Amino acid sequence: MSPHIVVLGAGYSGLVAAKLVAGHGARVTLVNARDRFTERVRLHQLAAGENLRDLPLRDLLAGTAVDLVVGRVTGIDAGDRAVRLDGGAPDIRYDVLVYALGSRTDLDTVPGAAEHAHAVSGPDQAERLRGRLAEARVAAVVGGGLTGIEAAAELAEAHPGVKVRLVTGGALGEGLSERGRRYLSRVFTRLSVDVRENARVSEVREDGLVLADGEHVAADTVVWTTGFRVPALAREAGFAVDRHGRVIVDGTLRSESHPEVYAVGDAAAARMPGGQELRMACATGIPAGHRAARAIVDRLAGREPRPLRFRYLGQCVSLGRHDGLIQFVHADDRPREAVLTGRVAALYKEGIVRGTILAMRRPSLLGS
Repeated sequence: MSPHIVVLGAGYSGLVAAKLVAGHGARVTLVNARDRFTERVRLHQLAAGENLRDLPLRDLLAGTAVDLVVGRVTGIDAGDRAVRLDGGAPDIRYDVLVYALGSRTDLDTVPGAAEHAHAVSGPDQAERLRGRLAEARVAAVVGGGLTGIEAAAELAEAHPGVKVRLVTGGALGEGLSERGRRYLSRVFTRLSVDVRENARVSEVREDGLVLADGEHVAADTVVWTTGFRVPALAREAGFAVDRHGRVIVDGTLRSESHPEVYAVGDAAAARMPGGQELRMACATGIPAGHRAARAIVDRLAGREPRPLRFRYLGQCVSLGRHDGLIQFVHADDRPREAVLTGRVAALYKEGIVRGTILAMRRPSLLGS
């Protein structure tokens, strides 16, 4: 029998990898906790009240030989090469494992965040926040990265009766150029978003935030977008991981401790040829899924695969439904001064996001 490839996680990286490997005749089983594909880059839209399209995984897998198993992974036995699932489901044995379990918002580090804050890293979380916003008066978004920026703008536009505050430990839009930061500031002024920079949150309470200096920031709804963590399964399985628990991989996305294991997406500590760490984003996850699939196919055919070659092009930021900011960047993700803004930028990002679904439906190894 041909080797059995098991892919854990049907996000942007895992789904692409599973379909590409299966397209080369391998036996592939894809394991995912839900039977739907999550457009994670749109979850702030879901939280703000927009209905997202339904994307059943079985539809996205139609016409492929991928076997879909819906279940939550509870453990990996690296010695027996077996994946354990919840609910008493039988173990799934593998010859090659693709670890693509992604990440979630870290609600455990700051006291009170798990009890009182809402995240937008999963559809269930976004739905709960959506329900909460129906009665909210003041919403505090914690985190000045791209997720926080998009969430604050989306909520302010969709809920003009809710006062939106954004609290960040650094400067707003630190990864943007000066032009990008100026434009972002103008948009937030237009949307009446209050911004509090260089403010570290030490506690989340039912009535808002407590900052490190003891100041209280009032809010009846807290949205937590800062800090992400990956599942502990890789560490518990004995795979070599970094201090965040991400699988340490070589240039072909193969585990440095377990050669039968590949890791892609947020749960992998992948680096560019020069040593720079790839950031968590579907913009890196999809190419990583392609490269891991190609590496697996090459090794099964007795060929030595090429390492991942990657360069960044830009950062796409939605600022509500009709405004946006495209920050063009150097290959190493440093911002250029060039930006695209306004309605054109919103359409640009929408095109990119729609393109990711096309990539899920019809991935190709060309150019991977």
